[in-house]
Amino acid sequence: MNAPLTPGPSMLRALSAEHRRRLMGIAREVSVPQGTRLFEEGGRADRFWIIRTGSIELDMHVPGRRAVVIESLGHNQLVGWSWLFTPHVWHLGAEASTPVRAYEFDATAVRSMCEDDPALGNDVALWVGEVLAHRLHAARTRLLDLYAPYGAGSTV
Repeated sequence: MNAPLTPGPSMLRALSAEHRRRLMGIAREVSVPQGTRLFEEGGRADRFWIIRTGSIELDMHVPGRRAVVIESLGHNQLVGWSWLFTPHVWHLGAEASTPVRAYEFDATAVRSMCEDDPALGNDVALWVGEVLAHRLHAARTRLLDLYAPYGAGSTV
């Protein structure tokens, strides 16, 4: 069963028009075929994406089981946050569940922009932090649904 699409924080809402314009100035448009793995847990986090069309599933390795889908991401959502935090290693895996068109960003270039402009850096850090908090909550809920005796909604 796939995790439902959830809204999550978008760059459009989180960043000022000027900061969005600057980031989009270094974006590269990419197409990702269905079934393509964007990254694996433990791999080097050197880029991130904003989805234009399609959907990407975030998954987590569970020893002795198949990878568990934690969340499905769609239009305007950020794919990848590990690029911002040392040691820049992916904490989840990601796969295109449909054909995807996205904006791809080079993480080193964005980190450099953020260092050069503290206001941009602050806005990006707050945006990615909000995404991270949302993903942590989604992962917790999904894992409770899958593995807790009574599911996430139980009060027993």
